[in-house]
Amino acid sequence: MREESKTLLFATGVCLACSLLLSGAAKTLEPMQKSNEEFDIKRNIVKAFGIDTSAMERPAIEATFETHVKQATASTPEGEQPIYTWTEDGAEAPSKYAFPISGKGLWSMLYGYLSLESDLETIAGISFYKHGETPGLGAEIEKAWFQKQFTGKKLYHSGKPAEFAVAKPGTASGDSAVDGISGATLTGKGVQQLLRRDAALYADYFNNIKGN
Repeated sequence: MREESKTLLFATGVCLACSLLLSGAAKTLEPMQKSNEEFDIKRNIVKAFGIDTSAMERPAIEATFETHVKQATASTPEGEQPIYTWTEDGAEAPSKYAFPISGKGLWSMLYGYLSLESDLETIAGISFYKHGETPGLGAEIEKAWFQKQFTGKKLYHSGKPAEFAVAKPGTASGDSAVDGISGATLTGKGVQQLLRRDAALYADYFNNIKGN
């Protein structure tokens, strides 16, 4: 057998072996990856309900979710959509409601959760758990300083979706606006648009709960 053929055969064997090993590893790790993804969603839902998860270990977050959070469905103009409720210890009725939010940023789709206080108009918290925005710029949407601005702001006024704004840094005014991120205008516009769209999507559902 020629030397070139031996080398080619050896390289082919190495590639095949590596492919089999990688395939096996991916299959083995798949359940763990799925578990981690499910936990990250739970963590962000708990965070969206206004709970500081930064110092909480995974078991505590899991227990908090199981104790306080329930998932249901909401009838919307786009059909049945997920809705999450938060019930305090010893209470019978939910005190907060959360729903998924999503929309286009600059480079990617943005995914998160937003919760409302018992008045079903005031934002209790927000979290973003998946995006592909630029680190140090649009990716700041996942930072505490940006998300804390939303707490206490109005997503609805008298049952109608507010014209929520993500303004230029340092210019936000009113109860339905937050400061945007320097150098990430289009990401901020994306957050603004997804909040307005998803607020409109769930408006009738929340008004029905209030009896409006």
